[in-house]
Amino acid sequence: MPLIAFSGNRFLAEETLRDVLNARGLQVRDLPRLAGEEVTAANLEPLLMPSLFGDGGVVVDFAGVKPDKALLELLASAPVTVAVLDEAAPAGRVKLYEARGEHRPAPAPQKAGEVAGWVTGRGRQMGLKLDRESAGYLAEVFGADLTGIAGELNKLALLDPPLTPDLVRRVVGREPPGDSFAMLGAATTGHPGEAVTQLRRLLASGEDPFRLMGAVVWQYGLVARCVALLKDAAETGGGRVTEAAAAQRLGIKPYPAKKALEVARRLSEARIRAHLERILEADLAMKRGLDPGHALERLIVQLSL
Repeated sequence: MPLIAFSGNRFLAEETLRDVLNARGLQVRDLPRLAGEEVTAANLEPLLMPSLFGDGGVVVDFAGVKPDKALLELLASAPVTVAVLDEAAPAGRVKLYEARGEHRPAPAPQKAGEVAGWVTGRGRQMGLKLDRESAGYLAEVFGADLTGIAGELNKLALLDPPLTPDLVRRVVGREPPGDSFAMLGAATTGHPGEAVTQLRRLLASGEDPFRLMGAVVWQYGLVARCVALLKDAAETGGGRVTEAAAAQRLGIKPYPAKKALEVARRLSEARIRAHLERILEADLAMKRGLDPGHALERLIVQLSL
């Protein structure tokens, strides 16, 4: 079965592709590679013929390509190894890959804890002893950017142990990105220092203050509606409001519903009204020429009271 498809996270899919082909005696760097507009039957046909020295091969990258049935059939029936990179392969193509060849999924870790676990495991493979704090820091800084994390691990591999969290932070030299939901969460639990830290990270990363204010208005709008949902459920005996129920009622995705509910559970109707008034005052102050960063910082502190 010479057709092998690799899907999922691009970084992991590329690594898996290289490892699989190397195990079959094929060096990726020696194989022709087609991507984008190059992926046509006319360009592929000459590459799908065995060489005089045995099995050949080609790497086909479907990023930005919508292959039709004829092209897929051409690849599936090739007498040489065809390695297909298809990051977001739909179910129909996955079935074809599994029926006519092989499918090697490489799903990416999603949650911060999963990314931190991946960092720890990859570091271990490289002979690096990273503690939980260091792995968590890399996961927080880079998120799902596994390529970026791998690059930093390569740098850390050049250092003498022990790799302390302080040393890792100095070498990587990046602040974790700000999180607007974390900012509001810290504010509503009375932690102005953490809230302001999140705000400053967001501003330092290049976030536009007016766009951040728009995010605060949107998120607090969700929070206010969640407060209303919780009050209604309490008054009518409707039971606990789940994130799925809130997402459906508000017409939003589960993640923002979950975060808005977390904040709403800490606020009364009177307090959310007071917060909305302060947000309106800060918004007007910014539009009237007050320094946007100062106005936002003042607002975040006020929301923490």
